[in-house]
Amino acid sequence: MTTILAIESSCDETSAAICIDGKILSNIIAEQKVHEQYGGVVPELASRAHMQNIVPVVDAALKSANIQLSTINAVAFTQSPGLIGSLLVGSQFAKSLALSLNKPLIAVHHMQAHVVANLIPSSTEGRNDPKPNFPFLCLTVSGGHTQIVFCESPTKMKVIGETIDDAAGEAFDKSAKLLGLPYPGGPLIDKYAQQGDASRFKFPEPKIEGLDFSFSGLKTSILYFLQNAGKSNLYKTGFMANEDEKNEFIKNNLADICASIQQRIVTILLNKLKKASIQTGITDICLAGGVSANSGLRKSFEEMGKKYHWNTFIPAFEYCTDNAAMIAITGYYKFLAGQFSDLSVTASARAAW
Repeated sequence: MTTILAIESSCDETSAAICIDGKILSNIIAEQKVHEQYGGVVPELASRAHMQNIVPVVDAALKSANIQLSTINAVAFTQSPGLIGSLLVGSQFAKSLALSLNKPLIAVHHMQAHVVANLIPSSTEGRNDPKPNFPFLCLTVSGGHTQIVFCESPTKMKVIGETIDDAAGEAFDKSAKLLGLPYPGGPLIDKYAQQGDASRFKFPEPKIEGLDFSFSGLKTSILYFLQNAGKSNLYKTGFMANEDEKNEFIKNNLADICASIQQRIVTILLNKLKKASIQTGITDICLAGGVSANSGLRKSFEEMGKKYHWNTFIPAFEYCTDNAAMIAITGYYKFLAGQFSDLSVTASARAAW
């Protein structure tokens, strides 16, 4: 029996999980509400909150799984990428714990873990959800990353397409900020989009070669569109609505604007994914990352899967956003492969896979 204690602290959630033989027994997450008043994550405040939360969160994960700390076989933690202060809290805690228990240490790349979340077994008793066969493709979409990953095994992956500027999650959040929506804005765009007409407003799709993405131009187009109160999405000197006109336009058309923005982001993502499937011949295709919780993306992904005869897979909602369960399942497979780290391993804000 292999028991992994995992710690995730890459951004503003402190999380700990227990995994036994590939099954998740607990996944505790402490969120940080302090950032809402600032309209985004404040790194210093995030680090302080992690220091306050990490001991009670780990304790809660052990108790929820009914596991004694002395019985774990290894400690896994998020090494990269993320906010360096937040990563340091989790990595230093994990290293100290592994040293004191004389247990192996497993460093996990956060984006690899998002992909491997698709391999987490269902927590529902008697339910056996199918899992992707290797090799498979995974579209990984989060606030900081947008990637298409070619997966040969749980521990062997290659990024074959990624954003050249902004991530899709950032495009959602920045668009929400332009609309005057509170942080975090991405889920609010999803909420309003469900009530709107996605064909009402047209936003451009960038022409990027290969399998890479770009979202900076889309954000600029949305900015000019709102500045002109919907009269044009092209900036023209002297053709700007005043603040009252802009706010009134947003208020009267919020659902349709959100639906149109969401649809364009989704089509940018899925058109590249379709291209990757054609190029590789792979039809087992997964979705992962925090933005994979978006209802519009999930629905369109499944519809595209039916149209092109893909076998599609999406993690349960609780494993889409940042969580330690995905670190634990990745740590489990790395344990089986003997991929351990020594105490000299360091956290990194931008380490490559």
